[in-house]
Amino acid sequence: MAHTAMSGSGTTAGDDPLQTAVWRLRSRACWADAAALLQPHTAGASLQRASLLVERCLYTEQGWAEAEDALRTAEAVAQSDDERGAAACERGQLAYAATLLGVRDRADEARAALGRAAALITPGAPGRALLDFRRGLLAENLARSPQAARAAYRRAHAGAVAQGDPLLQSFTWRHLAGLALRDGELAEARHGFAESLRIREELGYLVGTAPALASLADAEVEPEASRLRAEAGRLFRLLGGVPTWLAQQLAPPAASA
Repeated sequence: MAHTAMSGSGTTAGDDPLQTAVWRLRSRACWADAAALLQPHTAGASLQRASLLVERCLYTEQGWAEAEDALRTAEAVAQSDDERGAAACERGQLAYAATLLGVRDRADEARAALGRAAALITPGAPGRALLDFRRGLLAENLARSPQAARAAYRRAHAGAVAQGDPLLQSFTWRHLAGLALRDGELAEARHGFAESLRIREELGYLVGTAPALASLADAEVEPEASRLRAEAGRLFRLLGGVPTWLAQQLAPPAASA
C-alpha cells in the first residue's frame, strides 16, 4: 500500500515478527489492533501508527479523531525532512479521505499537505512513489483531471517497481486500469485489474482483495463478471462490510420499470 504506508512490510518470510503481526492485522481490516502493537516512541513507529489509522478512516469512515491524534504525534516527533514529508503525506491523505467520503471538505488542506510533502521528499526517496500516487488520487477524484492523474500514477508505478514495493504496485495497476476502463480500453483495463488482484492475493491483502475483484468484474463480460462480483461480495461480508464504499459498487442493478 515505503515505510510510510508499510507497503509490503511483514509480508515475506524473515521479516521482523512485529511487522509480520502488524501486516496480518492490517490486511484483515484490524487497523486499531495493528496500531496498538506499535509504541510511538520513535518517529518511524509514530508514523506507521498514524498511517494505519488514516487507512482505517478511508476504509471504514470511522476513527477520524484517533487518526488526527496519531498524526499530530507523528508530526511532533518528526525530525528529518523525510520524516516531516512522510507525516505531511499522511496529513494530505487524511484530508483527502475526509473530502472524498463527504465527512468535511478538506480539499485545500489535502493539496497543501501533499505540496509540502513534495517539497520535503526528494525524487527517488523511499516515500516519493507513495506521494506521487496520492497526488494522482487528488487529481483524479477531486480535481477531475484524468490526464494529470495518469501521469502521477505512472510516476508512482515506476517508483514502486524500482523500490520493489508490490503492494503499491497493486494500487497503481488498479487506478491506471480504472482510467483505461473510463476511456474504453477494455484489454488494458482487464490486464491492470488482473495484475492488481494477483498481487493482493499473493500478499494476502484480504481487505484489498474484494475491491480488486469488483474492479475486474467491471471490465469483464458475463458470466465471469457475475462470478467475480459474487466473490467480492463474499469477502466484503466476511470482513463486516469493509471497505464501506464498496457496498454501492456491489449493489445489484435496479430492476427496469
